[in-house]
Amino acid sequence: MNRAVWLPILGLAVLLAIAAAADAQQRPYIGYVYPAGGQQGATFPVKLGGQGLDEVNQVLVTGEGVSAKIVEYLRKIGPQEVTLLREQLNELKRALKQGKGDELETLGYVARIERRLSEYVNRPACASISSLVFVEVTIAPDAEPGRRELRLATPRGVSNPLVFHVGQLPEVCRKPMTTCALQVLGKEELALRKRPDEEIEQSITPPCTVNGQVASGELNFYRFEARKGQRLVISAAARELIPYIADAVPGWFQPVLAVYDSSGKELAYNDDFRFNPDPTLLFEAPADGEYIFSISDAIYRGREDFVYRVTIGQLPWITSIFPLGGQAGALKKVEMKGWNLQDARLAMPPKDAPPGVYSVAARKQRYVSNPVPLAIDDLPESLDREANDDAACAQRVTLPVIVNGRMDRAGDWDVFQFSGKAGDRVVAEVTARRLDSPLDSMLKVTDAAGKLLAMNDDCEDVGSGLNTHHADSYLMLRLPADGTYFVHLGDAARGGGEEYAYRLRISPPRPDFALRVVPSSVSLRGRSSATVSVYAIRKDGFAGEIKLSLKNPPRGLFSSPVTLVSDQEVAKLSVRSGRPGADGPMALTVEGTALVDGRQIARVAVPAEDRMQAFLWRHLVPAEELAAVVQGPLSQAPPKRVRPASQAETKPQAAPARPADDKPKFTKQQVAGRLRQIKFLYEEWLITDEFNDRKLAECEAAQ
Repeated sequence: MNRAVWLPILGLAVLLAIAAAADAQQRPYIGYVYPAGGQQGATFPVKLGGQGLDEVNQVLVTGEGVSAKIVEYLRKIGPQEVTLLREQLNELKRALKQGKGDELETLGYVARIERRLSEYVNRPACASISSLVFVEVTIAPDAEPGRRELRLATPRGVSNPLVFHVGQLPEVCRKPMTTCALQVLGKEELALRKRPDEEIEQSITPPCTVNGQVASGELNFYRFEARKGQRLVISAAARELIPYIADAVPGWFQPVLAVYDSSGKELAYNDDFRFNPDPTLLFEAPADGEYIFSISDAIYRGREDFVYRVTIGQLPWITSIFPLGGQAGALKKVEMKGWNLQDARLAMPPKDAPPGVYSVAARKQRYVSNPVPLAIDDLPESLDREANDDAACAQRVTLPVIVNGRMDRAGDWDVFQFSGKAGDRVVAEVTARRLDSPLDSMLKVTDAAGKLLAMNDDCEDVGSGLNTHHADSYLMLRLPADGTYFVHLGDAARGGGEEYAYRLRISPPRPDFALRVVPSSVSLRGRSSATVSVYAIRKDGFAGEIKLSLKNPPRGLFSSPVTLVSDQEVAKLSVRSGRPGADGPMALTVEGTALVDGRQIARVAVPAEDRMQAFLWRHLVPAEELAAVVQGPLSQAPPKRVRPASQAETKPQAAPARPADDKPKFTKQQVAGRLRQIKFLYEEWLITDEFNDRKLAECEAAQ
């Protein structure tokens, strides 16, 4: 092809690729919510940091009983805009001293500019959370306590979700941090936050929930009173609130809790609760008096997205349950262990609940404990019976079966015996860590002579997006001969105790699949299309086709079915809009169907966010909803400030004509950038009409 022909084509392709990439990057993003929750019946301010939030117009919170509205949006501004604002501020203050103009109007401009400048940092530590949104949240008195998800919506789409809690206790909230400055190597102290002494320690009255943010090198202290023998639960939520911080190692805020007596002696310390990075201290007060607890990052990092919630009080807390699940329709009594559980009742799933993993909690009077997972399956179930520590005293089971057991003591092994025929395929799978058990399982299968046939320690499950240690074991093997076989289960770290519970499935393969759809929100322009990625998690060797489509889509939205062929793990599903726009987000459901052993099964895709941990590992973090926005006239942001018609007809005073041989001081691009800055500041009510007109005239003169 002639060079003169293909060069313009290549240039057009590059431009289209750049435009597509820019459009793809427009999805709104929020990196933190502070505070990340509030008490039932309260109305309170919340600050969010993110990017791509221009024209933000809606706050979305899952569940009932929580409403929120946008109060203010502060986009990230640069040094030139700050110079303009400072110039305008100086002029306004001079006018106040001289008694010129409307005093109330001038004071309003001064307050807005000073607030804007107070949130400005020239080089933020993290640019992706430096655009700020301030909202007002109202929680109904009867709102169900527990975890929700909060998102922001703009005309271009819906943001990622972050955790937001509805609490039952009084809330204490520290003053929100301003944007942290970038730390320069060798000059880190210049970026440290300088706090007055009264902000370092706060006095609180348990039970309550305290909210804070940790800056670099910082510790927060809370002083409280306790009685001798009082059994206090001090539980932090941090990694739970923001699962992965992309530019941090190990990838999340790693909080540390410590308790001191009034003389400063350390009485208790915790940097995680078992394998959970969020710590919980179970503290029994040794005497009447004052105590202090502190929270910090394990290696003293910090930033405005190092957000925490710490709940303290003599509250119900579950440390373990047993068994970890049961058979659908025949779920038996579940025992719970923990603190302050006298007269507490475990709220169980409905008797007709289908197979799945459910969140259960203990209720004591009006308080609800921490939630714990409970699994329901449709296979026959049995309990582990001791002693079954080796093949000689192995517990005989009939397949298929799920055995509920635990490692009763350190170094314990549980051994199970079953009969099989040559060529049979058998699966042994442990579900423990995925059900919040500290067990780090190890599986072995041996024959009657003790010969090792298969072994597994850890098996990755990409469906458990928050697990970074996939400690549950899985193996599938074909039996070599008719005879007796043994499944050996132990803890890789030789741990044990009543909390080391497990569910062991021994059965023929049960081919199945699960789905994840990424991202958890999608934005479409009117009468156009967008794509999502659907990941298949194949189970027990299932390699069949999976047909993907939208299930019962909202009016005006369509998708063409896509098939994940044999062994394919991911596919793109296109969502099309046949409507010009929509008033607010809509919920979508992606479903996959497949033929398994002659019967058709359907699985709903779980929405998820693709997140990076510590610059390297990627995780699919589950979300509650797949939200879609169709951009159009009905999804526009509120109108911005415009000049009144009487003033719009009056042009700014023209600048003096420039001599013909006088070259412009600025390029057209520089002038265009300056005009945009002036336009935005004017629309945000940060500069007056007179200042705006003068700066426009200067731009005209500079061209």
